[in-house]
Amino acid sequence: MEGREEIKGSKPSFPLSFWEVTMAFTVVMGFVLGLGGVYLTMPASDYSFLKLPRSLEDLHILRDHLEIYTSDYTLQVLVGYCAVYIFMQTFMIPGTVFMSLLAGALFGVLKGVALVVITATAGASSCYFLSKLVGRPLVISLWPDKLSFFQAQVISTPCSAGIALGELQSVGDLYDFNSIATLFLIGVVSVTPTLMSKPKL
Repeated sequence: MEGREEIKGSKPSFPLSFWEVTMAFTVVMGFVLGLGGVYLTMPASDYSFLKLPRSLEDLHILRDHLEIYTSDYTLQVLVGYCAVYIFMQTFMIPGTVFMSLLAGALFGVLKGVALVVITATAGASSCYFLSKLVGRPLVISLWPDKLSFFQAQVISTPCSAGIALGELQSVGDLYDFNSIATLFLIGVVSVTPTLMSKPKL
């Protein structure tokens, strides 16, 4: 108790430990090196068309250019697509809807759906564990009152997906059958509107 009283009077320390900062930095650098490696292994060409699609027009342009490479450099395009999708999903960058449509346009409906479900699940899981590792200590340190309020709201109106993710204690728990089934269901639901719309690309 005495130690806590002294801490209250002193200046609050940085909320993240050295291990948490190191892990977060490793994740970010992993994405940077992975995306850079994919970019460097692509054949020499003009890649001015490469940008995250923000509209159907951007999607058409990206699809038209990538179709040329998909047949000759299928592995590079596939790995690059997965890396970009997981990166966007991990850091909640808008545009994954258009990336889902792009998967169907490049790889077909069945392969596209499987690809989107796998990458969306991987990205969401990565986002969750990164948020738990880094985001939780920051939120607890910066906004403890608001966190308590939102936790009370979640408890009063729980959802099955939130309960399933909230019960995960480690990466190993993610491979439990119930966890995989729940995350797979979330992935299928997320691509259902895409399948229903059937856009003509």
